[in-house]
Amino acid sequence: MTMNLSWLEDFQALAQSGNFSRAAELRHMTQPAFSRRIRALEEWLRVPLFDRSTHPVTLTETGEWFRGIADEILNRVARVPDEARAVADASAATLRFAATHALSLTFLPAWLRRLEARTPIGPIQLVSDVAAHGEALMVQGRVQFLLCHAHPHAPGRLDPVAFRSLRVGSDTLLPVSAPRADGTPAFCLDTAAGERVPLLAYTAESGLGRVVRAVRGDALERLRAEPVFTAHLATLLKSMALEGRGVAWLPRSLIEDELRDARLVPAGGGTWPIEIEIRLFRRAAAELPAAEAFWRAAGAD
Repeated sequence: MTMNLSWLEDFQALAQSGNFSRAAELRHMTQPAFSRRIRALEEWLRVPLFDRSTHPVTLTETGEWFRGIADEILNRVARVPDEARAVADASAATLRFAATHALSLTFLPAWLRRLEARTPIGPIQLVSDVAAHGEALMVQGRVQFLLCHAHPHAPGRLDPVAFRSLRVGSDTLLPVSAPRADGTPAFCLDTAAGERVPLLAYTAESGLGRVVRAVRGDALERLRAEPVFTAHLATLLKSMALEGRGVAWLPRSLIEDELRDARLVPAGGGTWPIEIEIRLFRRAAAELPAAEAFWRAAGAD
């Protein structure tokens, strides 16, 4: 048997009046029907709530305890619509973002601060992951925006008919290496043909790896650049490069401090860097007002 919330209101009416006839009248039903509902509540609890031998009827000890429980449940239920509306309002105002891990650490904070100087921005819910996961979240409708690196020769998996994007920044993918004692790179892409170059590579899920393979993949194959370590996070590849494990293609925005301090140095000449864009993606369909306002602010940046 499943408990019916209306039984709690029946219980309250009888506890207050102490009379089945009066309580049934208050509940707009016949006395037999009302009595059956009180009995059903007691059967659900498996204990009597009323002492029917007294006139008026009185609550049993369990009934006295249950009176507070019934009041608490009904008061909680009464608050649910207002709370549901509050949650819906908060959800409508919340911006749901996916961003690649590297941009979450470097570009996103300052970019948001710049936008907030011109327009109010409400709560933000961020998922920081690889580009492939962010694209999947966009397709599933679980996020409203995706912030990631992009290159025209390495298109992503979002259908340009169903999704729009705009350029919100730029970056450069640099091949870098830890330096030798004399400041030259420990590993260099401008090495003699046929000489092995250890490569710190991205996984297939990485958007940056997608760009490197599309733009410099053939040149790296000719150099016999051999992956010695593979990961999907640029931050992890940066750590391995700092340890002198090989050449990593990293966004300049992620390694500005290391380049300035010469803890990482370019691992090749001027033909190797890749200019990339930072793009914000959204669905082509109309979004909630808060998301539309943010899109307009981002486009005016």
